[in-house]
Amino acid sequence: MKYFLTIDNGGTNTKVILTDVQGHQLGMSSFATKRLSSKPNFQEIKLTTLLTDIGQVIQATLKKTKITADKISAISVVGHGKGLYALDAAGKIFMNGILSTDSRAKDIAAELSEHVEQIYPISHQQIMASQSPVILRWLKENQPEKYQQINYVLSNKDFIRYLLTGKIYQELGDASGNNLINLNTGEYDQRLYDFFGIPEIATKLPPLIHATDLAGEITNEAAKITGLVSGTPVYGGMFDIDACALATGVLSDDLFSMIAGTWNMNIFPSEQLAPIESGLMNSIFPTGANLIEASSPTSAGNLDIMLKMLLADEIQNAQQNNKSIYDYLEMMLDSTDESYAKLVFFPFLYGSNSDPNAEGAFIGLQSSTTKSEMIRAVYEGICFAHRQHIEQLLKVLGHKPKAIRMSGGACNSEQWIQMFADVLNIPIEITANSELGGLGGAIACAVGIGEYADLTEAVKNMTKVVKRYEPQEKAIKVYDQKYQVYSSLLQSLNGNWDELNSLQKELSSNNDN
Repeated sequence: MKYFLTIDNGGTNTKVILTDVQGHQLGMSSFATKRLSSKPNFQEIKLTTLLTDIGQVIQATLKKTKITADKISAISVVGHGKGLYALDAAGKIFMNGILSTDSRAKDIAAELSEHVEQIYPISHQQIMASQSPVILRWLKENQPEKYQQINYVLSNKDFIRYLLTGKIYQELGDASGNNLINLNTGEYDQRLYDFFGIPEIATKLPPLIHATDLAGEITNEAAKITGLVSGTPVYGGMFDIDACALATGVLSDDLFSMIAGTWNMNIFPSEQLAPIESGLMNSIFPTGANLIEASSPTSAGNLDIMLKMLLADEIQNAQQNNKSIYDYLEMMLDSTDESYAKLVFFPFLYGSNSDPNAEGAFIGLQSSTTKSEMIRAVYEGICFAHRQHIEQLLKVLGHKPKAIRMSGGACNSEQWIQMFADVLNIPIEITANSELGGLGGAIACAVGIGEYADLTEAVKNMTKVVKRYEPQEKAIKVYDQKYQVYSSLLQSLNGNWDELNSLQKELSSNNDN
């Protein structure tokens, strides 16, 4: 039996998953991604201890599964997209990694977005604050000493793969989703870096590889830290949205892939490219198709923050009783319905999919509003943010898909999955593996070592749908009404967030002084 190990480094958790050649998930261990937030809008990760932390969960996974490291046939890395991971000329770490939820460069992104038509025919990408070219421009203007040290520009999973192999590459799909690639040629393009005001970065971009390409072997040093066997092959790996789409069997526009995790990701593969007026992103899918994407940091990460704000005592009590707060929340969702929460929540704590300056907000608070209503409104608001993106995709495709294959942390709640089906009015399907990033990485390994001829064959043999959630007519009607209110309120506030943003900056500056 062949075994594949995937390191899945997300913005919320970092996981190590062991999978067999048939796609069965054998075991998983994880740790909370060690986010650093030194200032508002800054989201970073300390890199100097990352390999040691990953090594600990690798060993925990092997111990849990009772499979020894010498039985692992191949390794891959899956990671969050966008953000920035940099090395100096000696290949050394000299700055923190910057996560995809970082929005320090949102003003630069807004300014550049006014001229996106200049590069859209090249990269077929909109401009986002978390893309590495935008962050690089911010560093050039605000931290030039760091900018001057940069000699290699990497994505998250490319950086981790470097720690394992000592080889520096950039995987094509990830780079194409980060405004670094000419989608017409599949190569780097100097015109992009000129547009972003960082022309010198062209010489800092590593050679490109594909998800199933051999990218190196575990080094002796990495073997000592992780417990892996030196010489074990490591394959290119992929952006987490690509991995989840493959792992859920989304290979054509008959199905959508939706990830409800740290980010709100909604995608489908297509032979066409989304036009500039759609507001959507295009990238290169591992199969060679175009991947059309509507995304924003407006998903389940908002729930985690709101729980800490509103239910701190309840979380502590649950822990003292060896229970999870999510058990309570599942019961709350089960005992309430679509009519329960009479307020609206905008899930914009990390960024918006509307006005770039929009902030998180409750609208409709009354003296009788309970914490349970507020929390249910958070669940619903996240669903509405996904619906906004799904409707963008439907305009391009022209018809509804047969179903949406869902992944991400929200899949741990059956009640929430049903809510998504009702809000979107599209059936939701769940596949067998709970850790889809891990399965996506295993699929890349299986093709890389030649176990399957291509990704289509690997998906056919390694994925399986286990449950389907049908939309409920009564709930659809109520959620349609709520969504219209949500959209109307959001539209009325668009363009009116600047004064609040200015006030926040002024008050923060006063506090710093």
